[in-house]
Amino acid sequence: MSRSTEEHRVCFDFEVDFSNGGGIQGQGFRLDIDGDDIDDQALADYIVRDMQLLMVGAVRIRNKKIIRERHKRQPQAAPSNALRPDLIDLSHVVHSGEEVYPGLPAPRVSDHLSHQASVGRYAEGVTFQIARIDMVANSGTAIDAPSHRYPGATDVAHLALGDIADVDAVVVHLQGMQGRSIDRAALASLDVRGRAVLLDTGWAAHWGTPAYLQAQPFLSRDGAEYLRDHGAVLVGIDALNIDDTGDPQRPAHSILLAASIPIVENLASLAPLPAGNLRFSAVPMRIAGMGTFPVRAWARLG
Repeated sequence: MSRSTEEHRVCFDFEVDFSNGGGIQGQGFRLDIDGDDIDDQALADYIVRDMQLLMVGAVRIRNKKIIRERHKRQPQAAPSNALRPDLIDLSHVVHSGEEVYPGLPAPRVSDHLSHQASVGRYAEGVTFQIARIDMVANSGTAIDAPSHRYPGATDVAHLALGDIADVDAVVVHLQGMQGRSIDRAALASLDVRGRAVLLDTGWAAHWGTPAYLQAQPFLSRDGAEYLRDHGAVLVGIDALNIDDTGDPQRPAHSILLAASIPIVENLASLAPLPAGNLRFSAVPMRIAGMGTFPVRAWARLG
């Protein structure tokens, strides 16, 4: 389309056929255009979009004329692709070779098919990359299903979507607390029924450093019992493990997962979030037989 400093409109007739039968016609239709020409396909696309037509089979443009005439519609702002300020990403980026849990292998990301290796498989100039990843299933920000702790219990493929997506949430801001244990007393003032409870300890600031893997904050036995008894539907923490890794009993996992309350670990910083008036999502791939799996976790404000 050529450009012009003058305003132009296009005048045309059109015929629309529907794929399920019938059609519509229009005569002398006028449209503001940017420039001094527009092709028939662009006009056809405009008609379909502007009239919100469904099941369109064909569109024919007839008797098209470009005329010099002032635009009738007010200019519309271009759609914005900016980040939505109401969405807060709560997932860490996982890098190939980065240790994610003491004693477990680091994830390894590689090419199954690289762009270079795919040259010649498709049309000239068309290449694709197909990546592969080898990792343990609780790498990065990950969700634990009941089968992570209890054989034969619900796996990640069968978690109820209503318990892990767009869940009403409350954030417990605990940065600066004394000691490592998050006890019942730190939670007792909260209304957690039907909510995801996100524990903000500030530990996410150590992600990617040796300090992250050592002596992290954790949820105590009585804290887990309080959340279970008061109806929490999910519990998340911005640390390596919701339990004290020095305690082989793993009480928080045992209590919460026995009550079918999923656990999300390794959340990114929760500090920017308000205490309430937000929704939380942490959704894994739907893979059968997995007790834990990485998620893209986020909060939606408002």
